Amino acid sequence: QVQLVESGGGLVQAGGSLRLSCAASGSIFSINAMAWYRQAPGKQRELVASITSGGSTNYADSVKGRFTISRDNAKNTVYLQMNSLKPEDTFVYYCHIVVVEGWGGENDYWGQGTQVTVSS
Repeated sequence: QVQLVESGGGLVQAGGSLRLSCAASGSIFSINAMAWYRQAPGKQRELVASITSGGSTNYADSVKGRFTISRDNAKNTVYLQMNSLKPEDTFVYYCHIVVVEGWGGENDYWGQGTQVTVSS
């Protein structure tokens, strides 16, 4: 079993910055893809950014140039640096990871979600 703990959300003014963190612990042999999603009430969850085990990244068009995803493999942690925040970035943000567990199988896990609110 793997646990994810997210942190770093909060209230910020437009133009400000926040850094989200998601730390994984438990029966982890290795972590493949890591990603951040976001979701508004009653809406589908959407991909914000992803990063492979090799460090290749992918971003939604709406956040390119403003958000940066990174990972620390030694800490089993993924980060999302969010700069130049806009009111339309107001969502609950979820981390998602694909883990190869100690027993050799692969599973994916979601974080508990962290609220990001950007005021105008």
